[in-house]
Amino acid sequence: MKALLGDYACTALFKQRAPLAFEDVRPPSAGFKRVVRGLEFDFAELAITTFLMAKAAGKPYRLLPAVVLARMQHPRLVCDGTRPVGPRTLEGKRIAVRSYSVTTGMWIRGILEEDHGVDHRRITWVTFEEAHVAEFRDPANVERAPAGRKPEEMLLAGEVDAAILGDAPVTDLRIVPVIPDAEAAAKAWRARKGAIQINHMVAVKPQVDSAPLLRLLEESFAAAGNPGMNPIGLEANRRNLEVAVDFVHRQGLIPRRYAVQELFA
Repeated sequence: MKALLGDYACTALFKQRAPLAFEDVRPPSAGFKRVVRGLEFDFAELAITTFLMAKAAGKPYRLLPAVVLARMQHPRLVCDGTRPVGPRTLEGKRIAVRSYSVTTGMWIRGILEEDHGVDHRRITWVTFEEAHVAEFRDPANVERAPAGRKPEEMLLAGEVDAAILGDAPVTDLRIVPVIPDAEAAAKAWRARKGAIQINHMVAVKPQVDSAPLLRLLEESFAAAGNPGMNPIGLEANRRNLEVAVDFVHRQGLIPRRYAVQELFA
């Protein structure tokens, strides 16, 4: 069976033992379109937003309750410290993000709405690529950046007011978080919501016997020893998924709120 899965502490043992043919795609997100468009993989790491949108589009995947990547997203919304903006001032402004439906952007929009009263529909989102799920169409307040540009570059050039940056480390000292004391804000959010902000989980095609794979994942996760940000199991992820589904639905990325059990059916 063909598989897509990144190299994480929690997946190291799994990748050694699972009877799967792992394709070397780095970063794994570079293969997400192949998962939900070409249906190339039987077992695949997927961003939670991509999975939910793919489910809404009728793609034949079901979730396994294993979070391979999660982080609190508050520090990922940044601005040029020489032209600072606050979260409550972002309506009417321009924010760069890799894709409108990228999971980090989904979490940031939800944080801005709930914690700062910001209507994301009153922001112009400047994107650099289309959604993973081909059936999705960006809303009217999304525009495409000129070819070859990058979010950090446009931010420092003053062409956007803020940017949502992904995994790459920020090296320019002018770039600072928009949300004041972002780390503390993230801890407060987690305590208030009773959830972590999921990035990537695992999905399989319906014909795959997931029980032995889930057992191997449980062993691998236990060996890595980071249950806080790599929860595994339905009950361990129920609240995390409820919050994710709610945010994705409220932003119009899926047509209805799925019950958690539906994601595994």
